[in-house]
Amino acid sequence: MIDRQQFLVCAQLEIETLEVWIKEEWLVPRKDATGQEFSDVDIARAHLIKDLKHDLGVNDEGIGVILNLIDQVHGLRGTLRDLLQTVHNKTSS
Repeated sequence: MIDRQQFLVCAQLEIETLEVWIKEEWLVPRKDATGQEFSDVDIARAHLIKDLKHDLGVNDEGIGVILNLIDQVHGLRGTLRDLLQTVHNKTSS
């Protein structure tokens, strides 16, 4: 986990941009007693947002939709992995 300042450097973002992205819930940092903490996943997500905006020209509404779909796919993959593990465990018994 890294703090806000380290995140800004790693993600190569301006503070104003980060605040907008947090407001839009494109990034959801963890909060602790000293402030916000960010993970490697948050850095990767920031780079993805930058690529979508600048390289691919996706508008803000489209970015929200894309991120939501990515989150859903990630959640479904986790659910499928758990389901497959459960089936495997039952068939191994």
